[in-house]
Amino acid sequence: MERKPYLDWIVYQIYPRSFCDANGDGVGDLNGITQKLDYLKELGVNAVWLSPCYKSPNCDNGYDISDYRDIMDEFGTLDDWKRMIGEMHARGIKLIMDFVANHTSSEHKWFKEARSSRDNPYHDYYIWRDSVPNDWQSCFLGSAWEYNRPTGEYYLHSFAIGQPDLNWENPKVREEMRAVVDYWADLGVDGFRCDVLDYIAKDFENGLMNNGPKIHEYIKELFGRDKVKRLFTVGECSMGEDKIADFCGANRDELKCIFQFDHIGLGRTGDKFERAERDIDGLRNTLVKWQYFTERNNLLYTLFTDNHDQAHFISRGGDDGEKRYETATMYAAMFYLLKGTPFLYQGIEFGTPDPHYDALSDFNDVETYNYYDAYQGKLKKEELLARINFGSRDNVRRPLCWDNSKNYGFSSADKTWIALHSRGAEVNLAQDRNNTKSVFEFYKRLLALRSGSDAAKYGVFEDRTQGNGYFAYTRTYQGEQLLVVYNFEQEKEITGLPDCEYVLGNALPRRANGRYGAFETAVFRKR
Repeated sequence: MERKPYLDWIVYQIYPRSFCDANGDGVGDLNGITQKLDYLKELGVNAVWLSPCYKSPNCDNGYDISDYRDIMDEFGTLDDWKRMIGEMHARGIKLIMDFVANHTSSEHKWFKEARSSRDNPYHDYYIWRDSVPNDWQSCFLGSAWEYNRPTGEYYLHSFAIGQPDLNWENPKVREEMRAVVDYWADLGVDGFRCDVLDYIAKDFENGLMNNGPKIHEYIKELFGRDKVKRLFTVGECSMGEDKIADFCGANRDELKCIFQFDHIGLGRTGDKFERAERDIDGLRNTLVKWQYFTERNNLLYTLFTDNHDQAHFISRGGDDGEKRYETATMYAAMFYLLKGTPFLYQGIEFGTPDPHYDALSDFNDVETYNYYDAYQGKLKKEELLARINFGSRDNVRRPLCWDNSKNYGFSSADKTWIALHSRGAEVNLAQDRNNTKSVFEFYKRLLALRSGSDAAKYGVFEDRTQGNGYFAYTRTYQGEQLLVVYNFEQEKEITGLPDCEYVLGNALPRRANGRYGAFETAVFRKR
């Protein structure tokens, strides 16, 4: 059986603004990341996905880039970045940079030039219309078209007003983006996470803002070249089983894998801010579907629960109070013993839940503010704040809570860039490591198991569930088999599974045939 590349990668996503502040200005920075690399090594990760650290006015917290080849002043310098990647590589940790290709900042020199005159050479770097041509809505609410007085035109922004979309129909834009990829490749990066990559190709004829007919052509121009084929690439794209193989299939020369969000959408209505009833059996069925699909089509699956855009999974899909330890560890084992490449978001390794705030001033996110403005007066203030507390991206962007010192060890500053986590005194790394039930220690053991087991990395997946309310599967490779059992919310007796040696769990050791309480998990091995 082929040992597909990247199945031995364990990726840790860092949101640099909130990870660790080394210089005491209240904002996380690159030197803070460098200081914590031994911690990441201890945890057991061997790759880092770094959210944008480029120059940016922070309309969308770094995803609005004003210079692709330099570092945001608050985060440090290019020399700091070079020192950081050097220390990563010295520890066997790879670096995946965030690549934002759909739009720039409105403060980028290209757009400053483009909006000044229709005759400017950079004007065609962006998408313009003399009048609003359609009813496209920004992903951050409101019209996707904004008037530009100097040229008397409207420009397209699929996201914030300060994030004008690039015109990928222009070969000069594609050349500029290839040069950005090559610049960072020459500096030694190991891969790219590609932000909203499907949006680079529009389909005006059919009224689609993404996945236009030239999407494959554009991606191949970026990553199908000999110079960068070796790099790991993962795309943030919205697509189902009918299209995903066209982007990641063998010999496509496009992407190595794509983030698949089916499981994230469970428990929500069409409104990400509105809570819906949990669908735990739907979660299991979704994971099973994608395990079989990616195995059958020889695709690389991405294993993740949290990222910088999603509220914490343990708060959406479990009990982040009395059963926080059990919920956090159950979901850790459930996802990261499946077949694929694991992606951990900062803080989940010690069970960080969603915070809660009573004032809009405690938030700092353009999407959240736009949502509040759109529904103010339509919903009672209490309901609106409840929705924001549930769905805001700021849930996962709070400063990381390292210990119980000032600012929970994140910064020595008198004021941090955003309000601290409301549960930081209760849930922080130092506190967790001192607990008898430590989420961090469970993660260490889990990732060590994954790294040391060929069955966990390469094994064939088989669903062994025979009812509702629980999930059981095996991973089998060359005589080694792992059996993993997860019970959800109701105590249950799970029978009909083979007896194996117990190796890991979040409750007392038990046989495979036994009773499981709420959010309990157990991992067994047979050789």
